[in-house]
Amino acid sequence: MSALHFDTQQSHFALFGLSPAFRLDLRQLERDYRTWQTQVHPDKAAHLPAAEQLLAMQQASWINEAYQTLRSPLRRARYLLMLHGIDTQEETNTVMPMDFLMAQMEKREAVVEAKHLKDVEQLDALNAQVEQEIADLEKQLAIYLDDTQDYPHAAAAVRKLRFMEKLGEDILAAYDEIESR
Repeated sequence: MSALHFDTQQSHFALFGLSPAFRLDLRQLERDYRTWQTQVHPDKAAHLPAAEQLLAMQQASWINEAYQTLRSPLRRARYLLMLHGIDTQEETNTVMPMDFLMAQMEKREAVVEAKHLKDVEQLDALNAQVEQEIADLEKQLAIYLDDTQDYPHAAAAVRKLRFMEKLGEDILAAYDEIESR
C-alpha cells in the first residue's frame, strides 16, 4: 500500500468536496475529515520506505491544516478572503470604529475587575455577551462572503472577530485564574 496522492494545490474546500462558502455543513466536514484521516494516517505508512512515510505525514498534516482552517469561522473567513485576493490586514490595519474600540476597552476592564473580585457571575455575563457578539459577527460574515461578496466589509468583520475571539480567550483565562486561587 502506498500513500494516497492528491493535489495539495487544490483549495481546502475542494479537498473536502465543498463549495467555497462561509456557511458550511460542519457535520459533513467532520465526516469527510475522518474519512481522509483513516486513509492517510501516517501509521498506515509505517511499513513503507522513508520517502513514502514522509509523504504520508505531509498529507496528514495538510489535511489537518485544511480541516482546522475550515472548522474555525475566523480562519475560514480569512481563507475565503485570501482565495479572493483580499488581505485582511489584521497586523497593519488597526483602524476600528471608535464605539467598537471603546466597548472593547470597557469589556477588558470588566474582565480584569471580575478576575480581581473573583466574580464568576460577572464573567459569565461577559462571556455570554461576547459569545453573542461573535455569533452576530459570524452572521454578518456569512452575508458579506456568501450573499453580497462584500469583501472589504468582510475583512473589517474579520478584524473585529479577531478582537472578540481574543476577548473570549481572556475571559476563559480569567476563569482559570479564579479557579486556581
